[in-house]
Amino acid sequence: MTLPAFIFGFLISTLIGAAFHLILGGGAGRLLLYLILGWTGFWIGHYVANLISFRFAAVGPMNLGLAVVGSLLFLGVGYWLSLVQVDQN
Repeated sequence: MTLPAFIFGFLISTLIGAAFHLILGGGAGRLLLYLILGWTGFWIGHYVANLISFRFAAVGPMNLGLAVVGSLLFLGVGYWLSLVQVDQN
């Protein structure tokens, strides 16, 4: 992985997390959560695509297709898990 590809992936995953926050709203804590989930899902998706030699929407050495899918999957599951409210009786 080259440095420009890493920076490109970091920017794309940051934009995905920020867009998710823009759509769903929330405070600074939610923004940080969405950014971390976006970064984690993006790089895990890219790694899995490399592991199984799957090329979809590749941009240079970056497997952008599966990386974006991984990012959105992590964001969706993280959002769903963050909706849990504790009953304090």
